[in-house]
Amino acid sequence: MSAPELIRIVSRDSPMALAQVERVRAGLSALHPGTVTEVVPVRTTGDTWMGDLSKVEGKGAFTKEVDAALLAGEADLAVHCVKDIPADRPLPAGTTFAAFLERDDIRDALVHPGGLTLDRLPDGTRIGTSSVRRTAQLASSHPHLECVPFRGNANRRLEKLAAGEADALLLAVAGLHRIGRPDVISEVLAPEAMCPPIGAGVLALQCREDDAETIAAVGGLNHPETYREVTAERMLLHVLQGHCNSPIAGYATAHRNGDLSLRACVFTPDGKTVLNAHEWAGPLDPATLGTSVAVSLLRQGARELIDSIAH
Repeated sequence: MSAPELIRIVSRDSPMALAQVERVRAGLSALHPGTVTEVVPVRTTGDTWMGDLSKVEGKGAFTKEVDAALLAGEADLAVHCVKDIPADRPLPAGTTFAAFLERDDIRDALVHPGGLTLDRLPDGTRIGTSSVRRTAQLASSHPHLECVPFRGNANRRLEKLAAGEADALLLAVAGLHRIGRPDVISEVLAPEAMCPPIGAGVLALQCREDDAETIAAVGGLNHPETYREVTAERMLLHVLQGHCNSPIAGYATAHRNGDLSLRACVFTPDGKTVLNAHEWAGPLDPATLGTSVAVSLLRQGARELIDSIAH
């Protein structure tokens, strides 16, 4: 099947989102030199609302307008960060994932103007983050630090830090690289110290199900190992039925010998209860691994923990 002459790509209009689109455009240009790509930027509810995300559909607030443009035929391809796509409900009817790009760094970074590491921060240091995942883990590992609500894209958060609204930030390593600001990183936190979100560091390409031409054209950008990792992670989150206020973290790793492992945690918001599960799968299908790890967490009480958190 020949590639389309034009592929219109819809995405959030933040600097990071648009940088991510450029990566996709470069990949498509290499695969299909004769195809022209056009960017369709949209402003999402999640980008304009600076309050609690649970009051505006949770993580779906970052995808709703993008999905709408795709379904309305205003674009042919949507680019999403997998971590922003809700997994407790299916993709919008009529759409499908066409590819997952090769995964970037999954880790979190500490940004401190004085270059301090997390363990050297003094009591009462204000950490800017609105992530329930990060807040719960800091409450567990560094209870002497204070988390203050911080919303906005990465550039905006760095501006707020410079203005003194917090003493330090936690941001994704991949995101800082995408906006060209790895220079601000004081420390990269190991996944064992700060377990990443489901889908960390992965860009998903979404198409209309009936658009076989575009699906075929972008399929060459799919990274098989990343596909396996994301499939396991999203099945975990789906079985747990985690919502935007659920402190759930986890990451799968595709190993060189073909094995796949999945580590996941569920926390109470205050960090006082931490449930852990870690399993390996050889020939197991990734979705089965995700289900198995979720069941292990449910047996430890994850359902009651998640349902006890308002959303």
